Amino acid sequence: MINTLYSTMKLSQFKFQLPKELIAEKPSKQRDEARLLVLHRDTGEIEHKLFKDMINYVDKDDVMVMNNTKVFPSMLYGEKEKTGAKITVFLLRELNEETRLWDVVVDPARKIRIGNKLYFGNNDSLVAEVIDNTTSRGRTIRFLFDGDHDEFISIIRSMGKMPVPEDVIKARMERLSKDKVVTPLGLITNDDAERYQTLYAKHEGAVAAPAAGLHFSRELLKRLEIKDVKFAELTLHAGLGNFKPIEVEDLSKHRMDAEEMHITPETCEMINAAKRNGHKVCCVGTTCMKALETAVTIPGKIQPYDGWSNKFIFPPYDFTIADMMITNFHPSMSSLFILTSAFAGENLLMQTYQTAIKEKYKFGTYGDAMLIL
Repeated sequence: MINTLYSTMKLSQFKFQLPKELIAEKPSKQRDEARLLVLHRDTGEIEHKLFKDMINYVDKDDVMVMNNTKVFPSMLYGEKEKTGAKITVFLLRELNEETRLWDVVVDPARKIRIGNKLYFGNNDSLVAEVIDNTTSRGRTIRFLFDGDHDEFISIIRSMGKMPVPEDVIKARMERLSKDKVVTPLGLITNDDAERYQTLYAKHEGAVAAPAAGLHFSRELLKRLEIKDVKFAELTLHAGLGNFKPIEVEDLSKHRMDAEEMHITPETCEMINAAKRNGHKVCCVGTTCMKALETAVTIPGKIQPYDGWSNKFIFPPYDFTIADMMITNFHPSMSSLFILTSAFAGENLLMQTYQTAIKEKYKFGTYGDAMLIL
């Protein structure tokens, strides 16, 4: 649906009011029993189903494109030297294995300066030094660790927590009594270690889970396989940029953080063959959609890719690969909601979200799902 000039698409056009109680603080008991809203783009019809019913909308030799990234336990809690100020460090990527140099985001950033030492773990068993200020929130830090790299990563894993999104943490805090003192660390549960990860996660590197894929159970994956639906895997290591607010009104001026992505020749051939032979391609999540559109060569065809993508998709946009899309319900004015609007049509999706709010669908990473046909 193209009804606005590229240069005049504004952030405020993607604003809606969401009641706090509709933000999911935990996933459904069974992965595939989350609710599913099915949206037909051609007619505007809406159906209300369970996620496991999505199998009824795909046929033999259709292709499900899935992001096999694996979330790294990248959230570290520590203290700043001397003052003891509490800080949260998100490990984004390792820059140098030998020197233990990492790209990170620190919160609150205002308390951290170059040269500060940060202490983590019981008895300050892990120490890092701030090397550089790369952005207003971003930092480069070096861990002061003398052991080998495997031992170092093992310690990081033991200390790190799953980087559950801030909206989930806030939803959990809302539920607690006002007089109970809690920390974000205390609100991340053992269940998060399992449920903030897809069942097909393979390649570690993400700090944000590809949320649409969290709904697939082993039983549903097996049923799809029996139906001869094909699975095409790609890797896009989702970063914290997916949760950062857009700070410009003119969307053409927004710049996404770069994310590492890989698409193999085998995946390309499977998807390209489906397009040639008239079968449907279903994108599982916004990360897969972003990856496919990054790898497009000519309309309807993709090529292998190894590198980085900072692609920001907003209306109007001509998608030529995906015929269907599975996604969660996203926050107002987020890059995820805007991408989904480009696929569904901005007016139709806004109307659909109003229906979802009325029907009390759960929003966010642990929320319910949409299937857009």
